[in-house]
Amino acid sequence: MLPLLLLLLATAHGLDRYTYKPTLVGSTLGGRTTATTFVLEQPRCVFNQDQAVIWLVVTLSNAVSAFNNTVGPGTPERAFQRFPVNATAYMTLNTTLLNYPCPKPPGEIAVLRVGSETTCASDESRPTCNGPLPGPGPYRVKFLALEGAEPVAETVWSDAITLRTARQPSSISSTDGHHGAGMIALTTILSILFAILLAGLVAMLVFWGSDACDSSTLSKQETVSVRRYNTHHVYDQPAARL
Repeated sequence: MLPLLLLLLATAHGLDRYTYKPTLVGSTLGGRTTATTFVLEQPRCVFNQDQAVIWLVVTLSNAVSAFNNTVGPGTPERAFQRFPVNATAYMTLNTTLLNYPCPKPPGEIAVLRVGSETTCASDESRPTCNGPLPGPGPYRVKFLALEGAEPVAETVWSDAITLRTARQPSSISSTDGHHGAGMIALTTILSILFAILLAGLVAMLVFWGSDACDSSTLSKQETVSVRRYNTHHVYDQPAARL
């Protein structure tokens, strides 16, 4: 019943509803979802209200049916700092059509990163802060155009967007992945081979040192035995007297 009443209220106020659905950027762009942010395509060539301010509405998936377009941005019910406990949605990234030119210039990266502002996350004087998202979600978003406080156009809600969650260190296995066990086995084998090589090198050095020592001793003995002095002229003296 409530969604029907909201639809009738929007029709009574002359609200234009576009079939455009906000979408995440393509998977080729890195970081399209993180633990606190996600990246959307800009709504190019969607709105035609030149005087309107276009807002991004962020809410949890289970709170879409309770969203009311008549509650404006900057109010306590739409403050980022109160989301999601005391506010079911918040409004941020306000801009005009000048920042969504149509058609998109060639080569331009036209994206919106939701959750990128960290400096205003706790600043209640900035209720439209584009602060880090408080949990994995899932979230849904839509674009809403306001002229003053009057809603004049909106898109449909996006599909559910779930953020990444960090893994607990205790949940990460030491053999996680296809190469974990193989790497451990390879490391063990290389360690054993290195130990064998080192032992062989030490033994070789000891052998060479011992052999060199023996050769030096032998050489000294030979030198002593060869160097003999024969005093032959002493034995020739009696013969000389004769």
